[in-house]
Amino acid sequence: MSLSGLGDTGKAQPPPALFPAPESDTPTPGRRRGGAPQNRSSEDGPVQNGPPQTDDAGRQLVFFSADAAEPTVADLAGLLAGPGEVVRMGGTARLSVQVDAAWRVHVLVAELASRGLAASWEPTEGARHAVRTSYTRVLKPLAAAWLHGTTKRPPAAFHLTGRRLRLWLAAAGTPEPPDCFLLRLGAEDKECWEPIGVALASAGLAGTLLGPGEGGPAYRIAGRRRLARLAELVGGAPSAAPADAWPTRP
Repeated sequence: MSLSGLGDTGKAQPPPALFPAPESDTPTPGRRRGGAPQNRSSEDGPVQNGPPQTDDAGRQLVFFSADAAEPTVADLAGLLAGPGEVVRMGGTARLSVQVDAAWRVHVLVAELASRGLAASWEPTEGARHAVRTSYTRVLKPLAAAWLHGTTKRPPAAFHLTGRRLRLWLAAAGTPEPPDCFLLRLGAEDKECWEPIGVALASAGLAGTLLGPGEGGPAYRIAGRRRLARLAELVGGAPSAAPADAWPTRP
């Protein structure tokens, strides 16, 4: 069963009725004047031209927000910060993630398409859905940065930008009223949990790590100030997302 980045479905079996009509929420990779498409796959972070704009507290608000940057393959590290997985085969790699709601499928497929990656999906146990890319050389640098043998671990210089957080939230973010948000982690990725927490704190989103026995693994982002920061970084809600599933700016 497949779903293309443009919302086309396979003829054999239509998507479940609970799927909203898919719309494109992200721009296609563009070209800068005199340059190539901005579709980098390395883990070296965003390219900065001049100093980032900051508020009085010195936080980097504009440059790192999802609305301020073009989509790149490197953004997919946000899925790996959560429950996403990457596997290698020869000189190629494939990214996959299981999600718990149909709207997430549409958002992620559109996000992948905006980075030039076709994706497919299929239902799994427990009313969940698996979204995955094809094997492609484009994802090889991402796999090289995150895999140590078969173990997933963030690279030493890993940081969270708005677009990475947006992908993580789209795949595994859950509101916890009144003033909390859970960003879920991979259940088998214990070596990732601590460094991901450090990256969250560096982004102004220090959270509390919840273990499997506490409703996790996940980081709980608590407080109106931090939720406002999260909303500021991830940008506006995708059209497919339920109104209460996305953080909103105050």
